[in-house]
Order: sequence, then structure tokens, then C-alpha cells
Amino acid sequence: MTEPPLTEALVTEPPRTVAQVIEHGAAALARAGVDQPRREARLLLGHALGLSAGAVFGQPERPLSGPEGRRLESLLRRRGAREPMAYLLGKREFWSLSFEVTPATLIPRPESETLVEAALAFARDRDSSLRVLDLGTGTGCLLLALLSELAGATGLGVDSSAAALAVARRNAARLGLAARAGFVAGHWGEALAGGFDIVLCNPPYVADGEMARLAPEITRFEPAAALFAGADGGRCYRALAPDLARLLAADGAAFVELAAGARQRVATIFEAQGLVGAAWHRDLGGIERCAVFVPCPASNRAAARVS
Repeated sequence: MTEPPLTEALVTEPPRTVAQVIEHGAAALARAGVDQPRREARLLLGHALGLSAGAVFGQPERPLSGPEGRRLESLLRRRGAREPMAYLLGKREFWSLSFEVTPATLIPRPESETLVEAALAFARDRDSSLRVLDLGTGTGCLLLALLSELAGATGLGVDSSAAALAVARRNAARLGLAARAGFVAGHWGEALAGGFDIVLCNPPYVADGEMARLAPEITRFEPAAALFAGADGGRCYRALAPDLARLLAADGAAFVELAAGARQRVATIFEAQGLVGAAWHRDLGGIERCAVFVPCPASNRAAARVS
């Protein structure tokens, strides 16, 4: 027998149960090529019902009302079109913190936590009054994750997108960090004065020609300006390097996210601006993901702190 259309499956009377809806939703997502379709169907159902995925799992015979079914149908269709789950849920976990995300922001990824880990190792004294700068802040996840660990630090997030800055400000307020985190519009660090102890940056670094190999969740929905960086993927590194050399305190350090295999190319760009690579940190996948750069005159002192 032919499976009924998704709308009919969800909202016909009598109402479908949670278990039945998960089956239909998982089948629809699987046909769309979504990984882990059953898990994602449960998450979307929980979002539609205002319940956790665990609570949904524990109520298999619970019937859905017509409005609930229609909410879920809309979510399933959007996910089936490969809209990222984080945008549908409106949030993403990073550093065990929940961050609001919108289509104006890049979705935080686990590999970027490597920058936070490296910066914390550099800081050591978590109560010191460090000044932190986050260039291209997006959701504010790097800056706010670090400030959540450094009780005495203050920070500034910079982004060229007013919409992204609004999201970052809301995240800071919700996490109780608004008093120590400011956000301003700008192009990298062009209009800023120096003296920052820690600079964080996850710049766009995907080469334009690599678009075809990326998942549709990325290419269709995430902001291209936060992803792509010219023919060789190095445009933003080249724009960023002169600002970093000026913005760092004498014994400060910059923590920059790397594209896979980009260590030498990025090091050459930054060394030309008077910075030296003091350390290189791998993510959980074994990829060199975080480069630590320090000003050349202070390289001996700062390198000792990050080793």
C-alpha cells in the first residue's frame, strides 16, 4: 500500500500517536538523505510539542492534536529540504553552553572548542583581568565560552553583521555575561586600539571551489560570508594578520582556527606581519585546528606560556 502524504499521516483523525509520527517522520527524513533520521524526527517532535527528546521517547502512545501535527509537518519539511537542525531548534550547544543560532550566524562546531581549550591553557590564572577580543564573533560562542571560564576577564566581540551581533548580545545576556562582554560592528580589527591579552578568531577559510563538496545544510543555509574566503581560502587570513600584529599585547597570543592542512600557508601569512607560530593544537579528529601566534619580540615569553 502506498504511504499517505506526510500531511495526511500527521493530521488525519483520529490523531496519530507519537510512535507512529516518529516512524513516518524518520522515513521522510531518510528519503531526503538526512543522517540519523529517527533521532532527528524525535528531536523535531519534541520541539513541536515543547518536550525533551527523552520525554517524547517515554510517551509512545500520546496522540498529537491537529495543530501539533501541523507544527511537526512544517519542521519535517524544512529539515527534509536540508535546513540545519540548529536553525530549526534555534539553538546549538558549544562548550556545554546553549547558544541561540539564527541563519545570520555560522553554526558553532565542536572543532572550534579547540581554540577555547588552547586559550585557557595560555591564561592559566583564571581570575586575572585579561582583555579578550573575538574577531568575527558570530553567535559569540568563542568569546562567551572563554569568559565563562575566566572570572576576571572582559571581552569584546566584533562582527560585520548587525544581525549576528544582535544574536551575540542575546547570548551574552542569557548566559549572565553581558556585564563583561561588549559587541561592536567592524571589519576585523581595523578600528580598534591594541593591548589585548587574548585574541580569538575563526575566520572564513573555505576555498570557493570547495563549495560542491560541502553538505547542502552548509551551502544552502549558512551565511556564505562566514564560510568562503576566495580562490585559495586565504583571503581572510591575509586581511586579519596586519590587525593581529597591532592588537596583541606584548605578551599576548592570538588563537586562530585553521582549515585542514593550512598550517604552513597560514604561518607564512602571519610571519610576514611580525607574528610567529608558538603552538599548534589538534582537534578531536586529529586535525591541526588552532594556531597560536605571538608577537615576535615576545615570542620567547609567550611561547613558554603555551607550550
